[in-house]
Amino acid sequence: MATIAFPVQIALLDDHPLFRQGMRYILQALPYVESVVEAGEFNELLALCRQRLPDILLLDLQMPNMDGPAVAQQLLGEFPTLKIIVLSMFSADKFITQMMKLGARGYLPKDADQPQLVQALEDVLTTGHHFTERVSKAMLRGMQQPARLTPLSLIEEVHFTPRELDVLRLICEGHTTADIAEELFLSSRTVDGHRQRLLEKTGSPNVASLGVYAARHGLLDG
Repeated sequence: MATIAFPVQIALLDDHPLFRQGMRYILQALPYVESVVEAGEFNELLALCRQRLPDILLLDLQMPNMDGPAVAQQLLGEFPTLKIIVLSMFSADKFITQMMKLGARGYLPKDADQPQLVQALEDVLTTGHHFTERVSKAMLRGMQQPARLTPLSLIEEVHFTPRELDVLRLICEGHTTADIAEELFLSSRTVDGHRQRLLEKTGSPNVASLGVYAARHGLLDG
C-alpha cells in the first residue's frame, strides 16, 4: 500500500454527539491522524473547512436541516479536493449511487466495524477512493437501466481501446492497481496510465465518477 502523507486531519459531520465522540476516540488513535474536528450542523462544518480544509470528511447522510447530498454538493462546489466518505444507515442503491455520482470517495454503513472504517480511510488517503463490493454492485445496478435508454450516438465520439475497456471493467469491479496489473499481465505504472487516460477521455474527476460514466453509457455491458 502507498504511504500515507502525514499529518492527516479528519472532520466529522453528524448531529449525534455520542456518535461523534466515539468516532473521534477511534480516529485519534490512528498514527497518521493529527487532529479530528467535528460539527453537528452544516454551517459549523463550513466554517471549519474555510479555516482549514480537512483531508477527509466523514459525512452522515441524514441531517436535520440539510441532507447529505446537499451538503456534499455545496462543499465540493467550494472545495473540489475535499475527500468525502459517507457514513449512513441508508443502504439502498439509490442513496449510494447518488452520493458517489456527486463525488463521494466512499460509502460505509454506520454498522461497519473499526477495521472497515480504517480500511476506507487508508484507501481514500492513498488511492483517492474506497470501493466495496456493495458500492460497486449498487452503482452498476443503479446506472445500467438508464444506460439502455441512452442514445448510443452520445458516446460514439469517445473511442476506447480494448485494453482500456479491460482496465475500466476491473476498476468498476473494485480491483486495485496491483490486482489489475496481475490480471492483465501489465505493470502497475501501465495500469495507472490507462486509468489516467480513461479519466481524461470521459471527463471524470475521479474513479467513482468514472464508474458512473461507464455504467450510464453501457460500457460494461457484455
